[in-house]
Amino acid sequence: MGWFNVRLTTVILCTGAAACASRPLQITAIQLGRSLNPDRSVSEFTTVFSPQDTVYLSVLTRGGGSGTIGVRWTYGEKVVGEPKKQVADRDIAATEFPLQSAGGLPPGPYTVEVFLDEKSVGTRTFRVEKGP
Repeated sequence: MGWFNVRLTTVILCTGAAACASRPLQITAIQLGRSLNPDRSVSEFTTVFSPQDTVYLSVLTRGGGSGTIGVRWTYGEKVVGEPKKQVADRDIAATEFPLQSAGGLPPGPYTVEVFLDEKSVGTRTFRVEKGP
């Protein structure tokens, strides 16, 4: 009886440890918009912006792992920014990346590419247009 209890405890501990191990970080959504919710997800989705807007990109992740999320903002063929952020030990989270310019964003086509640990995981396109 004593051996059985020890063996059963060992199996339960091993199963529990496996369940508690970190899951790898996964990207679940890439959002673009003009504003953010308190949790840093996008609250107003759009792909058309005015020059004075701040463009918010929010990368939603799940998993308890860690990694580096990077983005490459491109205006036409020119790279205009490549910020990166370390994320770690979060189950479900949103990481935001704003694009803005004090003088206003030039009108035209833009692309933002998202990377997880230097591997591309998706792109979004948007436009900046002058108002009437």
